[in-house]
Amino acid sequence: MHEALQGRLGLPLTTSFVVAYSGGCDSHALLRALHALHPPRLRAIHVDHGLQPASAAWAARCLQTCQALQVHCHIERVDVQRTGEESMEAAARRLRYQSLAAQIRPEDVLLTAHHEDDQAETVLLQLLRGAGVHGLAAMPAMQPFSAGLHARPLLGFSRAALRDYAQAEQLVWIDDTSNANEHMSRNFLRARVLPLLQQRWPAAARTLARAAGNSADAVALLDEVGATDLVASVSPDGARLLLPALRALAPARRRNLVRYWIRARGFHAPAAQHLDQILALVDRPPESGQACIDWPEAELHLYRDELAIRERLPLPGSRLELAWAPTQSLEIPGTGWRLRAAPGTGAGLSQAKLAGLRLTVRLRRGGETCQLAGHTHHRKLKKLLQEEGVPPWERGRLPLIYADGELAAIGDRWVCASFAAQPYEPSWQIVLDAID
Repeated sequence: MHEALQGRLGLPLTTSFVVAYSGGCDSHALLRALHALHPPRLRAIHVDHGLQPASAAWAARCLQTCQALQVHCHIERVDVQRTGEESMEAAARRLRYQSLAAQIRPEDVLLTAHHEDDQAETVLLQLLRGAGVHGLAAMPAMQPFSAGLHARPLLGFSRAALRDYAQAEQLVWIDDTSNANEHMSRNFLRARVLPLLQQRWPAAARTLARAAGNSADAVALLDEVGATDLVASVSPDGARLLLPALRALAPARRRNLVRYWIRARGFHAPAAQHLDQILALVDRPPESGQACIDWPEAELHLYRDELAIRERLPLPGSRLELAWAPTQSLEIPGTGWRLRAAPGTGAGLSQAKLAGLRLTVRLRRGGETCQLAGHTHHRKLKKLLQEEGVPPWERGRLPLIYADGELAAIGDRWVCASFAAQPYEPSWQIVLDAID
């Protein structure tokens, strides 16, 4: 198996390998086979979810096994808490990959022990969820992950082949009793469905895994089409999708482009019901020209015939008030912004006029006005935001800077005349940085 594994890695042995090591048969076989190839840089990560009474003992055993192999093992303990409607299994998986991601450096390749039978189970699960070709492509052999890469070198090996190897090498592994819980869909498929399919079609797992490869080819073609369509359908800054361009596409390409754009913006494609709602906005936008569709990961907004997507954030409190000094940066809860000031000359807030005044940061409460430099009358903030096309979802999160209770600046967009710096006068220029 060692030589076969080296052929499937597709990476030089000088690569920095990180094995996701549960201590079960599959990950133990992967760690042992990789260790036998003598890579100069190899380490393991074990994530202890704390969901089983024996989990601490399993972590200690993984550490002991790695010490015997002289492989550094990092133990990460997580507290599994579900969010929204996700299952405990899904929450554990999410936290596991978050923990793994935090340990991956740019030169690292994370190796997981997913094999051919895992791939077949994934294809069946995706079919039963009504997934499209992206879902049916299942698990790729190699993909970007965190700062490095994620490889699955065992996809060409069956579960039985790994078990035979582990027994031949006299490996002792951990048996997680939760794998026998058939209330979990994947365990049910593993214990009941796949064995039945293999009685009738002995090569069922390999055939399903091959179907995943065929779907991956189709995904590559769809992504090429999506990338081409996106060039003519996106705003100049790349952040928004233009509805007139979307309407010019055939329905299938329109659907493909929306999915592609959402993924390109760093989000997972939404469920079919949300995608249908988005596409309905394209054909039949509301009379107000504004709409919002959200799902646990993101919120998508329609405004002025454009679609924009952002991370779903809790609404900030309208009574928020924070003390601030221009020499310090300030993270504003619930807004996605970090406020800071850069020293300048002539543009921005006058350093002299702010001297000795108490600066605070608030959010919109309604009724705010500001007299802009060069204007004789105060303007309502609501009108300024509308005229400048500030999207509605950003208006309530735009920080307002007050000096002794008087509005001095509106985010990084406007400075009120009574606090504006004169030409050649030292100033503070407001800067808003998006929080990653």
